[in-house]
Amino acid sequence: MQRVGTTGRTKALAVLAGGAALALVLSACTNDTKGSGANSPASKHDPLSSAGSTSAPASSASSSAPADPAVITTSARSNMSPATPVTVAIKHGKLTGVSLVNAAGRKVAGALSADNTSWHSTEVLGYSKTYRLTAQGVDDQGAPVTKSERVTTLTPDNMTMPYLVDLYGSSVENGGTYGIGMVVKVHFDESVNEAKAERALQVTTTPAVTGGWYWEDSQNAYWRPQSYFQPGTRVSVTAKVYGVEVGKGLYGQSDQHVSFKIGAKHISVANAKTHHVRVYFDNKLVRTMPTSMGQGGTVQGKNGTIYLWTMPGTYTVLGHENPATMSSDSYGLPANSPLGYAPEKVYWSTKISTDGIYLHELDTTVWAQGHQNVSHGCLNLNHDNAKWYYQHSQVGDVVKVIHSGGPALQFWQGGQWDVPWSQWLAHSALH
Repeated sequence: MQRVGTTGRTKALAVLAGGAALALVLSACTNDTKGSGANSPASKHDPLSSAGSTSAPASSASSSAPADPAVITTSARSNMSPATPVTVAIKHGKLTGVSLVNAAGRKVAGALSADNTSWHSTEVLGYSKTYRLTAQGVDDQGAPVTKSERVTTLTPDNMTMPYLVDLYGSSVENGGTYGIGMVVKVHFDESVNEAKAERALQVTTTPAVTGGWYWEDSQNAYWRPQSYFQPGTRVSVTAKVYGVEVGKGLYGQSDQHVSFKIGAKHISVANAKTHHVRVYFDNKLVRTMPTSMGQGGTVQGKNGTIYLWTMPGTYTVLGHENPATMSSDSYGLPANSPLGYAPEKVYWSTKISTDGIYLHELDTTVWAQGHQNVSHGCLNLNHDNAKWYYQHSQVGDVVKVIHSGGPALQFWQGGQWDVPWSQWLAHSALH
């Protein structure tokens, strides 16, 4: 294009000055410095001699380098994780279109950058799938360029599903409200590499709190804060395992996510010596309930020794059942044994341990409530108190049992809050 401009200027000189002007132009293009400088005779006497100064741009244009070719690069490869975005980039040009299409012809969603120099997929792919990637663009001169590649995703040897549950094994309700002692459990339906799996687990809170993971075994991880939650805290739990290898050849089947909030501060203290349960809401005593707790001692069951105390420790509310069906056989004591009992329906039952300790209605022990411990371990209440507690408690509320005999509440029974913080942290796979 620059050479065309020089040619046009030469024709203008010919029109204005004829052959003499053409001779001047030709002499200006030689290496003879006597005729090309500003002080040469031509520049002093020829009013058109200044035109000769344009010879430098013509020389520069003739030596300019060609434009760099456009180059398209992609992240496409075989055996990709389906959770890894496919990316496309162009150098020395602009992308005009990108498509990533599966075997059924469906286009995968993606996003082009504002400057049209890069693109990435915005939805996860499938396991064991093949996709055709086509990228089109133009170089800086407008010449088209195209690149087409194949993308294949990995095939897991096996997959595992994570479940976000409470200590009772019930799914955590998205948008639900829980007590200040809420503990979240992630249960994998296959044994995992704990360190790999923990890297895929995320908990965020507003406001921020200090918390950590505790692995009970290779399938179950628990998360709790160092201290009880503050009321109003927002909690978000994510198991981002899809496309992630969480064991040898074992990949996450699906991501899982849940968010919930912490409700009012509810703490109850059950005193085995005074035979009363004192209930505090936001540190204010709101109800005192006479109770009859575990009678103490032991009995031999089908699976070994059974303790008849209400184990001392820090429990949390695990669930509500109205009615709950209870029997001594459920914890290994045959119904026909001296202390056994057949299945029966028990109303207004609030469960606080995984092995079956409840606060529940039992009118047949009202005579002992507030005076004597006669139960197998549950906290017996009269109808009004059992119903009130059932209706006003929430999963995650704290229940402390004090001045009781027998061994301390164990982790497997729901005693997560009795684990010292340093010991809790030591059970993280990333500690």
